[in-house]
Amino acid sequence: MSYLDQSIFEIHQAIINGLVTPLELVQEALKLAKEDNNNAFEYICEKEAIEQVKNLDLSKKDNLLWGIPYALKDNLSTKDIPTCASSKILEGYVPVYSAEVYQRLQEQGAILIGKTTLDELSMGGSGTTGHLGKTYNPWDPKHKHQIGGSSCGSAAVCSAGIVPFALGSDTGDSVRKPASYSCLVGLKPTWGRISRYGLFPFAPSMDHIGFFTRNCMDSALILSVLAGHDEKDSTSSTVPVDNYLDIEKTDISKMRIAVIDEIFDSVQDKTIKDAFIKTLNILSDLGLEINHVHMDDKLCRAIYPTYFVISCAEANSNNANQDGIKFGTRYEAEDYEKVMFEARTNGFSEPIKRRFVLGSYALLKENQEDLFLRAQKCRRLIVNCINEILKDNDAIYLPTSPTIAPLFDGNKDKLSNEYLIADNYLAFANMGGQPSINIPIGFKDGLPFGGCFTGRIFEEKTILSLALFLEKHMDFANKIAKKENE
Repeated sequence: MSYLDQSIFEIHQAIINGLVTPLELVQEALKLAKEDNNNAFEYICEKEAIEQVKNLDLSKKDNLLWGIPYALKDNLSTKDIPTCASSKILEGYVPVYSAEVYQRLQEQGAILIGKTTLDELSMGGSGTTGHLGKTYNPWDPKHKHQIGGSSCGSAAVCSAGIVPFALGSDTGDSVRKPASYSCLVGLKPTWGRISRYGLFPFAPSMDHIGFFTRNCMDSALILSVLAGHDEKDSTSSTVPVDNYLDIEKTDISKMRIAVIDEIFDSVQDKTIKDAFIKTLNILSDLGLEINHVHMDDKLCRAIYPTYFVISCAEANSNNANQDGIKFGTRYEAEDYEKVMFEARTNGFSEPIKRRFVLGSYALLKENQEDLFLRAQKCRRLIVNCINEILKDNDAIYLPTSPTIAPLFDGNKDKLSNEYLIADNYLAFANMGGQPSINIPIGFKDGLPFGGCFTGRIFEEKTILSLALFLEKHMDFANKIAKKENE
């Protein structure tokens, strides 16, 4: 039996009872990380982890994360530890400061064992565009299916049983979608609830730090550690932090749940729809009110293009410093313009360059009214619609994805409602900053899929309580891919 397969609370109790030591846990996690065949790590922190675990403060032993191994997405800055965001242009970059979330976890005594792969600079949803190549889904030993992105590596190491939790980031669906594909709980909290100090920016108006766990109580625990104001982040909220660890006491029986019919109807897979309806019946049997609501079909279809225009425009601006002078690989040339040209031509992959071109085009003075400003107006309409639904309902509940993890060589009809709506609707919670959580609800052909609760801003406790209730009525918590595949 591996203690790493257990929940964080169970691992903590095993440490307290002397059944396992932090050093033993870290050594096992490092061993599993080295044996990983899913291409999930950018950098394994062997020397750093061993040094930290040997110098743990014994006075903090009662902290629930004390001595617990974990992993970080490689777009979170870690002082003196290489951090390249899976991009060739940042190969060899070693930050001189650490992200706030990393510092908070260190203070609790959690042990970082590795930095995980991602779609290059967090731009993508397939886990295929990082400079190390494809990241594989541990639920598919044949390596034919994606795990999703951009937080692909963090999802892979958590679902493979290497660590009990891992941090990622979510700009459109980059925590919740991989969580759906890998039988994990994936939480994206309210925008501003967790400090983004030290997160490499993609689209700051929609960027959220999130995380993966294998059950809801572990998710509540991680949120309780990371949530709260940080004076180093001007967008960090000062709204008081709830006690997330008492979500089991929440009475959800009188809550109202909204299902947006236009989004649900765009899901074509019968297995996923049937499993979702089963979970609705579970909620209804307890007394929750299930309300089928409507969203203008044009708005539903506009979510993805609106997200894409805004995110590409913001990404183009935020990554202008990757120029081979301030940041990035330096190419010697006769003038600074040539240095920049060589650095950006050789340092970015084709998908990233296409996003920059689109973002630059949208920001051109002659195009702003028709593209960027129109996208911003459309964003406001989408957010207003979601907020209107949440006025009369405690949460919106929908299938996280219309499919199980797609094949690497699979093709999608990108003009279909299933792709434009069901596959990309999750971005509405990034546009409005609402908290959103994926919970596993079923399997098809040996691959998992999930359901997603989205709540009002700063009401993480509500969606965690709902997810916990469903978790207790299903058998998908704490599943680990390597054990299921044996």
